[in-house]
Formats: sequence, structure tokens, C-alpha cells
Amino acid sequence: MNENETRFTEYKGSSDYICRMNPQKRVYDNIVQAIGNTPLIKLNHITKDFPCPVYAKVEYFNPGNSIKDRIALNLIEDAERSGKLKPGGTIVECTSGNTGMGLALVALTRGYKCVFTLADKMSKEKIDILRAMGAEVHVCPTNVEPEDPRSYYSVAARIAKERDGWNPDQYNNLCNREAHYMSTGPEIWDQTEGKITHYVASTGTGGTLIGTGKYLKEQNPDVQVWGIDPDGSILKHWFDTGEIKPELAKVYAVEGMGEDFIPENYDRQYINHIETIQDKESLLMCRRLAKEEGLFCGSSAGAAVQGLLQLKDKLKPTDLVVVILHDHGSRYVGKIYNDEWMKEKGFL
Repeated sequence: MNENETRFTEYKGSSDYICRMNPQKRVYDNIVQAIGNTPLIKLNHITKDFPCPVYAKVEYFNPGNSIKDRIALNLIEDAERSGKLKPGGTIVECTSGNTGMGLALVALTRGYKCVFTLADKMSKEKIDILRAMGAEVHVCPTNVEPEDPRSYYSVAARIAKERDGWNPDQYNNLCNREAHYMSTGPEIWDQTEGKITHYVASTGTGGTLIGTGKYLKEQNPDVQVWGIDPDGSILKHWFDTGEIKPELAKVYAVEGMGEDFIPENYDRQYINHIETIQDKESLLMCRRLAKEEGLFCGSSAGAAVQGLLQLKDKLKPTDLVVVILHDHGSRYVGKIYNDEWMKEKGFL
């Protein structure tokens, strides 16, 4: 077999499902073209007691090391088409870090400037990385209401107005979930050959959970979509009751997930269940993923796997689960993977 022929390696798990991966050479004109087509990797140790196979969609294989690269590209291209973002323009966005990284990557290839606001609970690594990518970063207090002029939402809106910048508004811009409907969902459906029965992802802006879930449910309405929500977010209560109660929000340690309001990207009809997780178990699960599976992930990934672990009794031998691992652990080495920080917070 010569190097130009397509070669496949077959991996057979505990079910009849066979995942085929094609190791073709990939050559790109710029970094943005490398976004997407991330691998599914079977979990073998953490889920050894599960009745069915569990595959991780490992999104840190994106060039910006997170799933947010997908939405960054779609948000910017939509703004270019609509004329909201003009040549040489400024992008201003509030972010947990990963969306900022994705926007910075795309912006660098197209000549845009970036200004990002982050809550002060976010890791120092995220702030340093964004600045390394040429972005201007403003750090804002975490424990304030979204409407407070000091919040990272309000500061981003103010700067965008002052500088005539474009605010992508990842929370309410439906191009967010559209990106996952067009890419993440079809990739998972194709990679599992349509055999997926359960899709699991952390909550947040709603784009990953709803966009992917919508696509999968259109292919098979029986696919279960499970969201994993931190204790302190209001999304679980909203899903269960339909009530929006910002007063229930409280600060939690896991980053890039949960909300203290309901972003417009959410649509309850595409969710089957939301599971609540605790900080300690989620952060310790990050460490387990690294040590037991060789997957070096961020806190929302640990939370997603921990939530799935709590739900394993709902699974059957005929099921096939895909869980999203949202980003890379390198952004959390000073926190999750730092023994002193973990001990200080009472997690270790």
C-alpha cells in the first residue's frame, strides 16, 4: 500500500461499534483552516464500569486548543457578510478565555484588533495567552450582577461603544449554536456512523449543547442530550421549572460553564436532562483524565465526565455515549494541576 492510498485502522470497543480514523495528510494555507475535524477517543479506564462504550470528542485538537475556535470563525464570517465587521475593525467580547483565543486566531489572519474582558476568577494562563496573541485584556470582578457596570459583560459593551467596535455577543448571537449545528454535530454523527445514543456537554453559552444536540436529534429524535451544570449556575433550575431566578446564582470554581442568566442560544426542546456537579469532584476528575486516560483537559471537561459518571445507571449495553472535552489543561496549570491552589481551596 503506497502513501497515497487511504489507510484505515479499526478500533473495536466493548460493543460492535467500530471507529475508523483516516490518517490523511493535511496541508493548510493558514491556521484557521485547521479548525474542526477533531478526533473521538475512547475512554478506557474511568468508564470501565460503564455498560456501554464512551467516546470523548477531544476539542483541544483545534488550533486554539478549545471548542470555541468553531464559533469564533462563524461569528466573524457572519459579521463580515453583514457588514458589522469592517476591514481593520476592532472585536470586543466578554469571554471565559477560550472564545477570546478563537477570535484572536481568526482576527490575526484577517487584520482585526481584539479587546477582551474576563472575570477575575479565570486562570492567569488564559489572560497571559490572550495577551501573547496580541489582545488587549480587561479583568473584571466575578461576584457582581451582569447589569453591574463593573461586570465583564457591561465593560465589554461599554468599550465596544466607545471604540466603535463589534461585539460578537456569543451568549445571544445564534451564530454560536449554528457553528456547532454545521460542524460538531455532523462530525459526531459521521464518526459514530449514526450509532450515538447519548450526547453529553457542559452548559455555558448554550452553543455547544444546543447546536450539536439539535443536529443529532434531527438525525435521530431518540438521541439523549445531557447538559452538565455547576452548582451555582441557574440553568438547571430554569430547565427543570421554566423559572429564571438570577438570585440563585453563586460563585463556583469551574471555568467556562454555567450561567447567572439564560443566553438566547438556549432552547429547552433540545435538552433531555441537566445534571448538577460540584467543584471538587469535577476538578479531581480533570486530574483523573490526565493520569488515567492521558487526556490533559480543562475544568469544564472534568465536569462533563463527572456528570456522566453520576448518570451511568441510566445507560444500557446497547448505548453509545459521546462526551465533549472542551479545552486543554495548559490553561489551568496554576489552578487545577497545582497542589497548593487545590489545597488552599479545599479540593485536595
